[in-house]
Amino acid sequence: MKKSKFFFIIFVFFSSLVNLNAIEPDVFVQSTVNRASKILSEDISKDLKINELKKIALETVDIRGIGLYTLGPIRKSLNDEQKKNYSILFKDYFLKTFSSRLAEYTNPEIDVFNKEVLNENYTIVNSILKGTTERPEIKIDWRIYTKDKDNPVIRDLIIEGLSLARTQKEEFASILNSNDGDINALFEALKQFSN
Repeated sequence: MKKSKFFFIIFVFFSSLVNLNAIEPDVFVQSTVNRASKILSEDISKDLKINELKKIALETVDIRGIGLYTLGPIRKSLNDEQKKNYSILFKDYFLKTFSSRLAEYTNPEIDVFNKEVLNENYTIVNSILKGTTERPEIKIDWRIYTKDKDNPVIRDLIIEGLSLARTQKEEFASILNSNDGDINALFEALKQFSN
């Protein structure tokens, strides 16, 4: 009896240590934007900034998950080779889009002020991109996938109520619809943008 009680106490102790290591979604977002802001404020070339921002994206964004979502229902009809090809092309496209857009900002200040736990897998983190003389204040909500508490990842940005993932999905659907659902047309569009 004493032995089982001892093991139970040890189990509870280690479980609490695991929870201490969990990263809260709001802390994760603030840390991520602070890292990006630091890079953007450095006196380095735009190319170097883009490369550093890509590294942050690879660590913090669920690029594969976003890619599958933006592909829409056609993904179910693709073979393994097409899925692999799409994943490679989307990753290149995403990293180029993300980093080149962000590199235009100089020292953006983003303050996280709230979080809303939707369920055990998703939390919405609310933030504000502070306004300057060149741009107004912008509301940014971050959809964070939290299934792995130790490794949350970004699944979407909602800027002033507009989901970037949904917008991308609609854009890809438009390319597919105007090409009779030919996935190669989307592949070509992604290649052209990345090059």
